[in-house]
Amino acid sequence: MPRSQNKVASHRRRKKIIAQASGYFGRRNAVYTVAKNAVEKGLAYSFSDRRVRRRNFRNLWIARINAGAHQNGTTYSRLIHALDVKNITLNRKSLAELAVNNPEAFAAVVKQALA
Repeated sequence: MPRSQNKVASHRRRKKIIAQASGYFGRRNAVYTVAKNAVEKGLAYSFSDRRVRRRNFRNLWIARINAGAHQNGTTYSRLIHALDVKNITLNRKSLAELAVNNPEAFAAVVKQALA
């Protein structure tokens, strides 16, 4: 009995990897074995970098809040502590948005927290 090769499924599997590697440079988008390694590495980075993106955004928000706090005569740590003590529950994303786009409202929040 001849050996079964299942060419359709194996070809489709290779074609899927090559399609995922489209846009890569050199052999990485044309040669299956090289493309497979590149796609696996890219998927691993995409998973871990979603966490890194959240980390970077938090750092950005903290920097913006700190700049706004300094304009209002306090520091980031004092402001966050005062907000916590007064039970004012604004997250860092919304505080940073206020600090950049609506400084008057941010100043009012700082004044309320420190009062």
